[in-house]
Amino acid sequence: MEIRPLIRALAVLLAIVAGFMAACLVVGLALGEGSAAVRSFAPSVALGLSLLAFSFIYGRKRGKPILSPRTGYLFVTLGWVLSAAIGALPFVNSGILPTFADAFFETMSGFTTTGATVVTDIELLPHSILLWRATTHWLGGMGIVVLTVAIFPLLGLGGRALMEAEAPGPQVDKFTPRLSETAKILWLIYLGLTILQTALLMLGGMDWLDALTHSFATMATGGFSTRNLSVGAYGSGYIDTVITVFMFLAGMNFAVHWRLLRGDIRVFSCDSEFKTYLSIMVVATSVIAFDLFRHGSYADPATAVRFAAFQATSILTTTGFTTADYLAWPPLSQNVLFALMFIGGCAGSTGGGIKVGRIVTMFKMGLSEMRYLLQPRGMFGVFVDGHYLKKNIVYDIAAMVFLYMGAIIISTLVVAAGGFDILTSLTSTLATLGNIGPGFARVGPAFNYAFYPSWIKAWLSFVMLLGRLEVYTVLMLFTRSFWRR
Repeated sequence: MEIRPLIRALAVLLAIVAGFMAACLVVGLALGEGSAAVRSFAPSVALGLSLLAFSFIYGRKRGKPILSPRTGYLFVTLGWVLSAAIGALPFVNSGILPTFADAFFETMSGFTTTGATVVTDIELLPHSILLWRATTHWLGGMGIVVLTVAIFPLLGLGGRALMEAEAPGPQVDKFTPRLSETAKILWLIYLGLTILQTALLMLGGMDWLDALTHSFATMATGGFSTRNLSVGAYGSGYIDTVITVFMFLAGMNFAVHWRLLRGDIRVFSCDSEFKTYLSIMVVATSVIAFDLFRHGSYADPATAVRFAAFQATSILTTTGFTTADYLAWPPLSQNVLFALMFIGGCAGSTGGGIKVGRIVTMFKMGLSEMRYLLQPRGMFGVFVDGHYLKKNIVYDIAAMVFLYMGAIIISTLVVAAGGFDILTSLTSTLATLGNIGPGFARVGPAFNYAFYPSWIKAWLSFVMLLGRLEVYTVLMLFTRSFWRR
């Protein structure tokens, strides 16, 4: 295992994270937060500068750090854990969160774009801290390792392994011959959509900070808001619509965005994952809107559609924003939202969950097996968009789904061991493993995770990381074969 390149790469990654904290410090000083902002961010920024200096000294005359696939998986997992650890320092230094366990939970929730919070009164937080919470979303949405690859081509034999270990989905779409160029394209699309949404939200009456933080959280499918009532605090149909549209865009495969930018509109007719994603969204919105209007939850169909579309999109894309307390909705609407928690966004999006692409593949795998049972002498394969999927890819997807469901069962039992009811235990697991944020019962949209003891917060922090890195990357570190030479 390449120790020197691993240490240098981690130092560069943490220096990048500290650089974004420096930006939040500058904003805090500009907004008059003075010594409070310095106390919150200065130690972390100083640590980041030290790490950056160390990376240059340590790697002098050693060339580019080349990471093998094995070391790449270790780098990705350690990078996320250490980023959450250094990112937790502003919460501790400012005294906003009483324990490091709380601060680590909040930051891991941010980086993994989960949006689960332990802060009881968000509106009392300083502007610089609110911006940092949203920034952790934005960095984690597209991937802090992908950003590192884009800025510093830490590539070679391990470059693809780094992106595959972090990128959400069964495979990494490569737009250009060089992976560093692919990473830059992904981040430029991500940045462009963020800027566009910020401008549209400001047109709707948000100030620049609220618009920016909500755009960070939307494009990352994160869910951290600057208001205790989340997006519902604004009571604006325009803002709800803008955020709904951009949540939908963030839940799409970013390879689709790239194809559309190049003028390839065949995606609307040829991409089975996108068509399934759109169909799920339309059906879920229609069922919930009909159910809400039928029970008189909203006075007119248009309002019912507005709230239904927002919440269905928020849960399916694992964003976690809310405009209403859906625990007060009729049972059918609640059950539709509960079902959406098992799906997630598209592969290659910033959304969490199992992913629509895997659901499509598993469904076609089931159909193929049924055909084989009816015609044992026949030869049947799994085809997606006209392409035959090799057995190893299908097995990989099936195994990932199995491990994901196994993690749900185990984590539910762990949380329940703390004395919590089954619905709270199950949905807090679904909400953290799927990087959704709010769940049901005691972790519903009107509550948060502050009531959990520190050991459960630590466990759920691990579950968030497990879900964001899609199970394999984290669990393989606990196997004996990973550490063998």
